[in-house]
Amino acid sequence: MTALNEDPLSRLAERTRHEDPRFARALAAGRPRRPREYRHGVTWLLLAAALALFGTGVALGDGLLIATGLVGAGAAAHRFDPDRPRRRASRRPSH
Repeated sequence: MTALNEDPLSRLAERTRHEDPRFARALAAGRPRRPREYRHGVTWLLLAAALALFGTGVALGDGLLIATGLVGAGAAAHRFDPDRPRRRASRRPSH
């Protein structure tokens, strides 16, 4: 019975080590940390900066700042997608 359970668990552990090595190392050390898909510190800063640009553009009536803020907010919001790294890896052609 242990042979049946061991193979899927070892594959899961290997996939976790491959996808998020920092999470796997912290888990092995007994100090778990959030997985990569839940760490958004830099993303929040990018979103705040983009919205500040957008707000400044609206206040000054500057279309270039408004456009830059909107594009930046869209790019920052895209980083909140938890499946982003997996989708990017699945689109790579195999050689």
